[in-house]
Amino acid sequence: MRIRRPLAIGAAILAVLVLVALLLAPDEVGRLSPAAFVRLPIDLIIGLGLILVLPPKARRVGVLVIGVVLGVLAILKILSLGFSTVLDRPFDPVADWSFLGSGATYLRLSSGRGVEVAAIVGVILLSLLVLGLAVVAFRSIAKVSVDHRTPAGVVLGVLAVGWVILAITGAQLVTAVPVAARDGYDRVRQVTAGIEDQRQFAAALKQDQFADVPADRLLTGLRGKDVVFAIIESYGRTALDRPEIAPQIDQVLADGTARLARAGYAARSGFLTSPVVGGGSWLADSTLLSGLWVDNQQRYDTLTRSDRLTLTSAYAKSGGRAVAVMPATVADFPEAGFFGYDQVYASKDLDYQGPLYAFAMMPDQYTLSQFQQRERAQTGRPPVMAVIPLISSHAPWEPVPTLRSWDQVGDGSTFESKPGSGDSADLVIHRDPARLRADYRTAISYSLQTVISYVETYGDDNLVLVFLGDHQPAPAVTGPGAGRDVPITIVARDRTLLDRTTSWGWTDGLRPAANAPVWPMDQFRDRFLTAFS
Repeated sequence: MRIRRPLAIGAAILAVLVLVALLLAPDEVGRLSPAAFVRLPIDLIIGLGLILVLPPKARRVGVLVIGVVLGVLAILKILSLGFSTVLDRPFDPVADWSFLGSGATYLRLSSGRGVEVAAIVGVILLSLLVLGLAVVAFRSIAKVSVDHRTPAGVVLGVLAVGWVILAITGAQLVTAVPVAARDGYDRVRQVTAGIEDQRQFAAALKQDQFADVPADRLLTGLRGKDVVFAIIESYGRTALDRPEIAPQIDQVLADGTARLARAGYAARSGFLTSPVVGGGSWLADSTLLSGLWVDNQQRYDTLTRSDRLTLTSAYAKSGGRAVAVMPATVADFPEAGFFGYDQVYASKDLDYQGPLYAFAMMPDQYTLSQFQQRERAQTGRPPVMAVIPLISSHAPWEPVPTLRSWDQVGDGSTFESKPGSGDSADLVIHRDPARLRADYRTAISYSLQTVISYVETYGDDNLVLVFLGDHQPAPAVTGPGAGRDVPITIVARDRTLLDRTTSWGWTDGLRPAANAPVWPMDQFRDRFLTAFS
């Protein structure tokens, strides 16, 4: 048999390799290995067999449809690889589109508008390239197959028989089911699961044991107290467990426990299990405050359209003032009403005049100093509950500010400029793991020291501080199998307040013991309201 158009056949072979790679690539970075690509996908065999038997007009449509489907599934797979790298889970096509916008914002804040625009353009071009590559590749294979119908049919038949034999014998060299069909089914299943999740969450919203509690019975144990929730970005259990990180953090917490004890404070610590890893801080924050498990944007949107009682709205109902100090919030925050905030201090409201520190934009010390000046230092004020996300420990974890005397903080202009190593935020996952963990350790150490110093400087008998992590850092820091636990600590000078938490079984001091209780984060609201009401 004389082979026609050898160049076309060579291009078809290359196209086969491209499509096999797109089909077999896993959607989780932990399963990404050369072995994952050494398999025989039945999808390609079925697809080409279908093309061979279709009439010409239907064949043209079939080639386009199959190519587009393969391209879309490949794009979703690439998204999932990115999500598993940063967030330790695959991409959810129902609930996760908002994370793409958050990722763009992160790049703008940490690396500049140019990097953000370049990344958006790059993502669009990559998506078009993958889609076009899948269509062109399948069309090339189909054309050669149709032009050489008899030998192509023989080859496909042999491959199909080989696939069946390998599947029967349990060999790992075949896919158990068509990959594209499996991926497509998984995406459809995610959509239907998202719809069911929405139904279940709506039902959970209606169940609230504190919904009808009168205002005069809410948080009675905190009357006259200022309650501060300092939520430290990426402060996860890894900071206490990983050998390259834990010794320095343990020392900071041990020293802090001793210093606060000398100032008359006591502390107790435990663990919460966050609904997220590596990002999605607003989901963790809303879980903490609402007592509901909020692990995706769909749940968050449903929650914030409801009248669910939160810790902050409960405090406001009981006669106090509720505020949020949000140094990383650069857009409007329409959810403020849901959380019961009387005041939201966003980035623009804090009037920072100093140098920018990577994503953090402003040091945690400046954030706490502004809160002190604008709220607690005011005379004749009501007691306040504040939710303050502290973001100096946000990726990329460099550069990190230096803690200074509080009376020198001012408008921030006295903070020294500390250029980083030149790594842009989008290269965090490529940074040497040892250096990445060292940067993370330094950033967490700074945030903890800042919180401790704030209590030493501005604490009084009426201050109740709860500081905790929102989620674990990205898997590049934690390594595999690190879990989702974050430390949480309550600090007060009033021992009668801490006595209300005795049943919690938390560890004395700023560092929770390895065997300290671990609660799902959505249990905190009810336990806190029960203890202090």
